[in-house]
Amino acid sequence: MKNIYDISVELSTRSVIWPGDPMIQLDRVMEMRKGARYNLTHLKMSLHNGSHIDAPLHLIRDGKSIDKIPLNILIGSCYVLEIEEKVDQIDASVLENMKIPKNVTRLLLKSRNSHYWKEKDHKFHEDYCGVTTDGARFLVKRGIQLVGIDYLSISPLVEVDPPHIELLSNDVVILETIDLSGVDPGWYDLFCLPLKIIDVEGAPVRAILIKY
Repeated sequence: MKNIYDISVELSTRSVIWPGDPMIQLDRVMEMRKGARYNLTHLKMSLHNGSHIDAPLHLIRDGKSIDKIPLNILIGSCYVLEIEEKVDQIDASVLENMKIPKNVTRLLLKSRNSHYWKEKDHKFHEDYCGVTTDGARFLVKRGIQLVGIDYLSISPLVEVDPPHIELLSNDVVILETIDLSGVDPGWYDLFCLPLKIIDVEGAPVRAILIKY
């Protein structure tokens, strides 16, 4: 049997939240132990909590919504690229020196951020490793159709919007908040289907990798 790696981050009331976003709320509104016929939970959260996809509409006024993203981009072969621990931000020079295989169209970036998931760290770290604007431009030129990263944002806190806009304006799908701590670099099959919510800018996913 092939190895399946669940790279989704758990959703709970303790989940790491982007600064300013509301906390996740899980309320059991019907409980069998209290005499109800069934259990029923009410969930309130941002569409960008936990493992999720950013659609172009997130930062492009007339961009595609999540339900318009072609499914064939979200399923297929991908390459997990391990970024050196000493790298603070992933710019074009870092990516060029990593020698990404030529035929990669889906790229997942495993950085020092993965330690946070391994250690079950629920604190938001402002100094997380992200992709700079010129790094995003490099990915576009390389023909990347989907890029994922092991923290809450593809881009660093010091320049959040420009890398997003560079990617999303070129229809590059962004997969954020994935846990690559237990995944080795190399080739996998990726499955990361979002909820089919109409006319919104993002959606949660259950993302998995299957080893070749």
